[in-house]
Amino acid sequence: MIKDQEAGLPRSELCRKHRLSSATFCKLKAKYGGMELSDAKRLKQLEDGNAKLKRPLADAMPDNVVLKDLLGKP
Repeated sequence: MIKDQEAGLPRSELCRKHRLSSATFCKLKAKYGGMELSDAKRLKQLEDGNAKLKRPLADAMPDNVVLKDLLGKP
C-alpha cells in the first residue's frame, strides 16, 4: 500500500480500497515506510517473538510481589 501511495495513488483512494482510516494508514506508513516487504515480515516476527518472551515474565510478576509481601521485603 505504501509503495502504491509513493507511486502517486491518492491516500484517500488507498484507504477506501483497503478499508482503512486515514489515521491508520499514517501509523502504518510511519512504522513500515521505507522498508522492503522482507524487512517488514522480519520485524513482525521479532515483535511476535518478543511478545512470547514477555508473557511468562508478566505472569510471574504478581507471584513475586506476593512472596515479597509475605517475607516482608520492600
